[in-house]
Amino acid sequence: MTVVDWLLDSDPSIRWQVLRDLTDAPADEVAAGRARVAREGAGAQLLALQAADGRWGGAAWNRGWNSTMHVLWLLRHLGLDPTSAEARRAVGLVRDRVTWQGSGPQECDGNPFFAGEVEPCINGQVATAGAYFGQDVRGIVDRLLGEQLSDGGWNCEAPHGSTRSSFNTTICVLEALLEHERAGGGTPEVTEARLRGQEYLLERRLFRRRSTGEVIERDRKGGAWSRFAFPTWWHYDVLRGLEYLRRAGVAPDERVAEAIELVASKRDGDGWWPLETRHPGRMPVETDEGEGRPSRWNTLRALRVLRWHEQAGA
Repeated sequence: MTVVDWLLDSDPSIRWQVLRDLTDAPADEVAAGRARVAREGAGAQLLALQAADGRWGGAAWNRGWNSTMHVLWLLRHLGLDPTSAEARRAVGLVRDRVTWQGSGPQECDGNPFFAGEVEPCINGQVATAGAYFGQDVRGIVDRLLGEQLSDGGWNCEAPHGSTRSSFNTTICVLEALLEHERAGGGTPEVTEARLRGQEYLLERRLFRRRSTGEVIERDRKGGAWSRFAFPTWWHYDVLRGLEYLRRAGVAPDERVAEAIELVASKRDGDGWWPLETRHPGRMPVETDEGEGRPSRWNTLRALRVLRWHEQAGA
């Protein structure tokens, strides 16, 4: 069995993306595969966990990674078709019934879910899912534009005096701005802010300090940027940074070469990538076979990134 065969022999959420991104299958075959996400496997399981009040995990957001925000984030990665009846029903319940009551600062209790709260890392994840599922997240986007720091990135600690950006926060915001643009919400101001944030990552070669060139092994929260997880949630790592650049259509240059080499070095002799780490929390559904085991999600993501880099050099 080849690695691609192994990936195809899996959950519909992986299979349809392999067809689209690795085998260049016909559009109708890809669409048929994508339609299964709402009805089978992890996607259907997640949809079935939604409560009548629109929430997952009883909260708009929590630290257990099984909240409304986290499930919507995951459904986007699974590729649930936003136009499907299942997606429209689930996201409509969130839009109409879910607020930030008890899930963020008290002043945000009455905010509708897609209005977000105050932290840019959380708001970035909300806006990413919201834009993907066709919701109006312009309020969040406008807030994020006003929170960009002088070095081009973002940091949740800025209100507490931090003047330097955080990779963790910046990647969450970049993904949101890109999804907003792809959904038709692009403006010169949004694009300019996103490109400045993108340069923040590229100037640091995705995992080095700009000041010294030193490799950043871990962030202050303990996350190891060279160890690849799925789901990533709010955590940055090198593979996530490269995935953003691929989706943004960036032409790779020498500033990503070292990061690409790191990804390639993780490939096992059998051709797959492991789930190197798993962030603490309660997974609403299992997406892989466990830490240290072969990971279909990391393998799919790594192969896409390597293909993007190889095709750019062809």
